[in-house]
Amino acid sequence: MVSLADWQRLFPGEASIGADLIARWSEPHRRYHTLDHLGFMLQVIDDHGDAADDVDAVRMAAWFHDAVYEPFAADNEERSAALALDVLPGLGVSPDRVAEVARLVRLTAGHTVAGGDRNGALLADADLAILAAPPADYARYAASVRAEYAAVPEEAFRSGRAQILGAFLAEPSLFRAVPARAEWTARAHDNLRAEITTLLGAP
Repeated sequence: MVSLADWQRLFPGEASIGADLIARWSEPHRRYHTLDHLGFMLQVIDDHGDAADDVDAVRMAAWFHDAVYEPFAADNEERSAALALDVLPGLGVSPDRVAEVARLVRLTAGHTVAGGDRNGALLADADLAILAAPPADYARYAASVRAEYAAVPEEAFRSGRAQILGAFLAEPSLFRAVPARAEWTARAHDNLRAEITTLLGAP
């Protein structure tokens, strides 16, 4: 579980903003976009930090990328980026790095990564890494997504979710930074196919 100590790896001794971020990630309406998701991302970033040009900027972006999260809002990433732009200067982060963190946060809205964007590639890989998880872990992820969207009627959820997953499945390479990206993509495709079959094949 992510704790204040993980935040203080980036900002030693800083407690108030770290505690606020942890409170945001712990909001009761969240089922997938939780501290567990953040911790999973931070572990991927730690494991593959040499793939980025500025790994601390990627870590900061992970902390902020879903700091503002409402399941039906279209501007979560923009509002999360705005939060980063508001608080990071006060922590002594340089203007260039603040701008980079905000850019990376916005990137998670669609996970579109330009060639040569090493920071963006690692952050996107970390955010999507759950797609390549073992089947049991993936099933828990899928269930938690359904729980976040519990207000959506079943038929509408199934069709909408299948459409989103189909877009991921259409990507020949879902991952760009991790050395095992081909293996991760293959595992993700297997998980995506299985969930789509469940969604569209269930009564």
